[in-house]
Amino acid sequence: MYAFKHLLFIVNKYSGPFYHPRVEGTIIETCARHQIECRIEYTEKRGHATELAKNGIGNYDAILAVGGDGTVNEVARALVDTSTLMGIIPKGSGNGLARHLKIPMDIEKAIDAILTGKRISIDTFRVNNTLAINVSGIGFDGHIANLFGENHKRGFYEYVRLVIREYFNYREFTWLWNETSQQHSSIIIALANSSQYGNNAFIAPSASVNDGILNISVVKKIPLYHGLSYLFRLFNRSLKPNDLFRFYESIGLTISSEIPLPYHVDGEPCGFSKNFKIQLFPGSLHLMVPAATQP
Repeated sequence: MYAFKHLLFIVNKYSGPFYHPRVEGTIIETCARHQIECRIEYTEKRGHATELAKNGIGNYDAILAVGGDGTVNEVARALVDTSTLMGIIPKGSGNGLARHLKIPMDIEKAIDAILTGKRISIDTFRVNNTLAINVSGIGFDGHIANLFGENHKRGFYEYVRLVIREYFNYREFTWLWNETSQQHSSIIIALANSSQYGNNAFIAPSASVNDGILNISVVKKIPLYHGLSYLFRLFNRSLKPNDLFRFYESIGLTISSEIPLPYHVDGEPCGFSKNFKIQLFPGSLHLMVPAATQP
C-alpha cells in the first residue's frame, strides 16, 4: 500500500448515461477521510483529459481518470511510458478495463479500494499508432462505435438497440493477417488487452493485462438460431473456440483488407482504414488497483 499525499482527479462530467452531481463531493470527502489532498479538474472537450494529465505529471503522487474507457484512454496517453501512477474511477457506460481489474463501480468504494490497494504495470498496444489499453475492434463493433459516437443517447440499452438494428444487414468481410496469402473472413476482429468490452461482455475470457500477449478474438456472423446461446456465453464468460469463433494470441500483427473497414480504439470511433498495424508494449503503464485484483 502506498502513502499518498496529493492526488489529481480528472473528471468527465458527462461520461456514462447521465450526470452524477455528487461526484465532486464524494471525491473530496473520501480523500479527506484518508487525509489526502486532492485537486479536481473537469474535461471540457475531446482530448482535454490528455492535456490535463500532462500538466499534472510531477506535481501529484498519482493521477486518476474519472469516466469511461474513453476518458481512461485519454489520461493514459499522457502517462504511458512515464513513472507516474494512474488510477481509474469508473463512471462510464461500459467501464470495461475497470471491471476487468475488479474496481468497484461505486465512486467512494472505488477510491477506497485503490488507495488501500497495490501498484501493477500493464501492457498497452497501438492500433495505427493510436494508444489502446482495453479492447479495440475492426468490423462490426467498429461500425457500432461509429454510430454510437454520432448518437446523442448513451448507455447500455441504447448500445444494444444499435447492435440489434444493424446486425442483420452487416456482412462478413475478408482480410489478410500479416501479409500472408491466406484469406480470413469474419464480422469482428477484437483486439483484447483485457477480457471484456464492458458491462461484463467477455470477448476474450482468458486475457490478462500484464502477460505480454495481445488476445485476438475473430468472430464470424452468428446465425439467428445461435444468437441467444452466444449472448449467454458472452456474458457468462464461457465463450469457447468453434467454427464461428476463434481465439489467437500475438505480440504484434498487421491486418489488411481490399475495402475500408470501420474500427474503434477502446470504444472510441476511429473511422475507416484498409490497413492496420497493431503493436504491443508490455508493462508500459503503471496503475493503482484493488489489492485483490488478478490482472
